[in-house]
Amino acid sequence: MRDDLGRNIRYLRLSVTDRCNCRCLYCMPAQGVPMLCHKDILSFEEMRMIVEAAAQLGVKKVRLTGGEPLVRRGIVDLTRMISAVDGIEEVVMTTNATLLAPLAKDLKEAGLSRLNISLDTLDPKRYARLSRTGTLADALAGIAAAREAGFTHTKFNAVLLGGLNEDEIRPLAEMAKNEPVDVRFIELMRMGECSRWPTERFVSADCVLDVLPELIPLGSGGVAELFGAPGWQGKVGLIRPMTHTFCSSCDRIRVTADGMLKPCLHSAHEIALRGLSGEELLSALSKGIAQKPKGHAIDLTHASKSLRAMNEIGG
Repeated sequence: MRDDLGRNIRYLRLSVTDRCNCRCLYCMPAQGVPMLCHKDILSFEEMRMIVEAAAQLGVKKVRLTGGEPLVRRGIVDLTRMISAVDGIEEVVMTTNATLLAPLAKDLKEAGLSRLNISLDTLDPKRYARLSRTGTLADALAGIAAAREAGFTHTKFNAVLLGGLNEDEIRPLAEMAKNEPVDVRFIELMRMGECSRWPTERFVSADCVLDVLPELIPLGSGGVAELFGAPGWQGKVGLIRPMTHTFCSSCDRIRVTADGMLKPCLHSAHEIALRGLSGEELLSALSKGIAQKPKGHAIDLTHASKSLRAMNEIGG
């Protein structure tokens, strides 16, 4: 289905939980945040119903997100349910991978196509500092298990944090040197926990090009600008929501764990889907797609207008 600006909406990001086993600096305060009660979160059957309706409107790809989707009990069963929906061609997941090791094989067999893994550092002490409650060893074990389970074309997402991980741009990028993976550097967005952070924390993704002058532009891959380097098997991506706008090609909608449709990540506008079915559900989804805004106004001086933090929306 196309929105009012002619964008073809083919991609649904479905948050399965607002809970996470980590407390990353840019996502949550150290003490955590109030979490939804179980009764307030969509059931697996409700999620499948929403995906079925979205598929009828032309959605082809579903991303399971959180919080951390792997903390949701029964996530393998949900993956199997979503991957079986007619019209859905790809089911992918964003995860921090710290809980992935025992689940990777089952997720692959359940129909999960691919993984995006959040990895902001390769230093164990820094990982502990940035995540507060996670360990790099667990994340690396999850990555190894995913590789063994047969996951390919994995994407690694590193948030650029001025003064915190800029010195790791090359080590992170070089994960794509000997393996066909994408390492994507994401500009820190002024929203939620870091909406009031000092300006020096927000650095342009141009710094990646300064550190890696050998990179050669390859074109775009969704929201990422892709680059390669001579002899590298994988690619480096830059995602620049703060310094560049890619809203004109945005093809996604989001559904939160409590069943609210967000046509745009940075908008306060939400449409309730829970309790709807049949034509009512199709109508609500169609309305949300039609109302998808032209773009967002988030930059170094303007914070996101979203009323929710990223853990409540889905990264």
